Amino acid sequence: MPTRTSPTGFRPLEDTLLFKPLKLGSISLEHRVMMAPLTRMRGTKLSDGIWIPGDLHVEYYSQRASKGGFQLTEACPISRYSCGYPGVPGIFTPEQIAGWKRVTDAVHAKGGFIFLQLWHVGRATVPSLLDGKDCVSASNIPISGKALDGSEYGATPPKAMSIEEIQDTVKEFSAAAKRAMQAGFDGVEIHGANGYLLDQFLHDNVNVRTDIYGGSIENRCRFPIEVIKAVTEAVGADKTGIRLSPYNYFQDTRDSNPNAHWAYLCEQLASLPTEHRLSYVHMVEPRFDEVLDESAKLSSLAETATTARATEGKPSLVPFRQILLKGDIKFIAAGNFNAENAAPKLESGDADAIIFGRWFIANPDLPFRLAAGLPLNPYDRNTFYGADPPEKGYTDYPFYKAVEATA
Repeated sequence: MPTRTSPTGFRPLEDTLLFKPLKLGSISLEHRVMMAPLTRMRGTKLSDGIWIPGDLHVEYYSQRASKGGFQLTEACPISRYSCGYPGVPGIFTPEQIAGWKRVTDAVHAKGGFIFLQLWHVGRATVPSLLDGKDCVSASNIPISGKALDGSEYGATPPKAMSIEEIQDTVKEFSAAAKRAMQAGFDGVEIHGANGYLLDQFLHDNVNVRTDIYGGSIENRCRFPIEVIKAVTEAVGADKTGIRLSPYNYFQDTRDSNPNAHWAYLCEQLASLPTEHRLSYVHMVEPRFDEVLDESAKLSSLAETATTARATEGKPSLVPFRQILLKGDIKFIAAGNFNAENAAPKLESGDADAIIFGRWFIANPDLPFRLAAGLPLNPYDRNTFYGADPPEKGYTDYPFYKAVEATA
């Protein structure tokens, strides 16, 4: 696979499963190279805590659209106080809806499909964005370390949500999903991963509640399942997916038994009535971590496994995939995929499609390059989360034909 320092060509993948059609709920895809939900912090500020998608977003998503291809937006706050980072456009004001409509129109003009990712960060927020309001979570346990603005998370611990607040948030997810459809999206993805609000309820090192939303695995799954039911009722199950990360370490999340926990959750998802059964589940591979490299992450998972967990096998998404098959729910895999390991993942039957993140950032024409075995642009981590000027590392990566013309 091309590295950041020395991109080279690879065998063409056009004859692999990556480039076979896939029915995903209400849409029919022409290939299975999917664009990840990527926080890029390029929104245009409208007012305190509110950012909208602007001209750069239209260009960025349009560049990466392809006929019959599938994109996910960056995670989008569902309400004013669900936001965690500056520069992130939400889906809760008329101006945001209008901005996203320009994006969806541009993607559709190229024959592509695009889902909006619904996001509530919970305790993983920058306190200064909340206008003095408390951040919320399953329990009052803060993240260790410092927030993006340099403040200590521990100085403003989260407020444990009341049952009424949980139920109100379920309604916020539903309302945001409806607004996404008004903005022209083909569907929505619920963000239930990476240590954000729904994931905080799932992990037992964060959720120490003793009511119906805490304690047992069943109770810790209750809030996410309620959100799924509300969103699918609002926009249709064939237009709804969810992202999950059973083995993540994001935002100080650790679960004592992820194998059993997410197996239970997948059993519940697969057995939901048809009107609530998701189009797909999008999961992050155990090996992926924002800080640790692949070998260090897998070693850490092995070291922290209890005896009980060890008897259940190594961390793997395969058992979850097999459970979801019972409900005919498509399975999308994410996490450090490249030109060498993506097609084999599909050919093994362990996934229906593959999410690419960093390589899609640097290669707006990634499906074309993968199909033809063409060299990839290296990516620049320094411009992932904002840049000056904002188009740097965002809309200025060249298409292959432009690279070829200057060779």
